[in-house]
Amino acid sequence: MQALFGQLLLGLINGSFYALLSLGLAIIFGLLDIVNFAHGTLYMMGAFAAYLLLSEFQVGFFPALFLAPAAVGLFGIVVERTMLRRLYRLDSLYGLLLTFGLALIIEGLFHHRYGNSGTPYPVPELLRGGLALPFMYLPLYRAFAVVTAALVCFGAWLVIERTRLGSYLRAGTENPRLSQAFGLNVPLMRTLTYGFGSALAAFAGVMAAPIYQVSPAMGSNLVIVVFAVVVIGGMGSIAGSILTGLGLGVVEGLTRYLYPEASSVVVFLVMAGVLLLRPAGLFGRTR
Repeated sequence: MQALFGQLLLGLINGSFYALLSLGLAIIFGLLDIVNFAHGTLYMMGAFAAYLLLSEFQVGFFPALFLAPAAVGLFGIVVERTMLRRLYRLDSLYGLLLTFGLALIIEGLFHHRYGNSGTPYPVPELLRGGLALPFMYLPLYRAFAVVTAALVCFGAWLVIERTRLGSYLRAGTENPRLSQAFGLNVPLMRTLTYGFGSALAAFAGVMAAPIYQVSPAMGSNLVIVVFAVVVIGGMGSIAGSILTGLGLGVVEGLTRYLYPEASSVVVFLVMAGVLLLRPAGLFGRTR
């Protein structure tokens, strides 16, 4: 039973990061119609930003949890302003190719500077240790990561789906000309949306740094799975990305306990089955 609950906890942790990353992808695609292949790289940049803040400036984990996403979000704003803005009237394939090329360039630069080996990031002292539950040992930081990811995901969904700002963002996406006619600054909203999605990816990177080693390849190893999660949940569906990310993490952990050989492909098997039965995804809408 301890092994089972341990794998389910690991799956829930992975699912929390899937949910955070797929949420950022869904926001960018749903509001900007851009398949952001650089999302894994932004996740990696968030982890490296936290590592550099600690190693170079002795800035701890909790300040880095705000500073690193802000820095990467600002980088995303620059990318949107200088590159992506030119592609909005073109086919979405151009955005995919641009972000894919940008991801390769940035990852190559980090490989050149930091090499291929991973670098550990210490767990914050306040969250070291764990709780001895009757059925398993629960590390405090793992519990903190799951709860924090769930709160951030719920907060982002609440802002987009239940506030006036979210309604402005959706209106600017569905009919930008009419929205501009009513006085909305659609270009600014697009810029802030991409910056916010980038900051979400960086936030997930900072959260992942104490659990996984910080390395240039950490984003590319994860982004394919996250794209599968977004496809299963439904491209552009905010709630679908969150629920699917958490659920598939648990399924992956359960598979690792019952049949470890299939744990690396179970997400893609689920994706194939969902696409056969519901091509728009579990929560997606057919356009």
